[in-house]
Amino acid sequence: MKIGVKVGDVMTRSFVSVSADTSIDECAKIMMAKKVGSLIVKTKQRLNGILTEGDIIKAISKTKNLLKIKAKGVMTKKIISIGPSEDIYNALNKMKGGKIRWLPVTIKGNVIGMLTIKDVLRIEPSLFDIVSQFSPIREEEDKLKIIKLRKQRRAEAEGDVWAKEGECEDCGSFDILYNIDGRMICEDCKDEEEKD
Repeated sequence: MKIGVKVGDVMTRSFVSVSADTSIDECAKIMMAKKVGSLIVKTKQRLNGILTEGDIIKAISKTKNLLKIKAKGVMTKKIISIGPSEDIYNALNKMKGGKIRWLPVTIKGNVIGMLTIKDVLRIEPSLFDIVSQFSPIREEEDKLKIIKLRKQRRAEAEGDVWAKEGECEDCGSFDILYNIDGRMICEDCKDEEEKD
């Protein structure tokens, strides 16, 4: 089934990228400032990898010194990409098959853009049914990661950690977290809890 809309017509051309030697700490700050969930890792125009929120969470769980870890150490190197002349339907099938939300758009290994599920749904909302079919799989994986991180954070919370960057245990957003009763939650969830 073809939609008739090309990836190149929908993709984001102003994607956010970093070099392979950028520290994870800096990558997290860039993601927060630009409000993105992934970064393209490239050398000149050559695609090296993709760094996602999940990759950063894994790095946080392994060490507290994020200045020592570089993007190249935790980025996803086996990348599924797509060409700009491909149909949006093919892009969604690649996303579904790889259980991913982002597709770098490349020509001969050089990255020229980024395609996200939001880009697709903005242009073709009728594809929501296809997207919703693989969202629950991703949500279950994310829930398991959150449970694991909660255990780690509770262990840290028993120390003197009162605030740090990471994923909120309540809403899952990546933000500055506060230790409230042994849970690391963002400011919005903290404010909501204080209202109750």
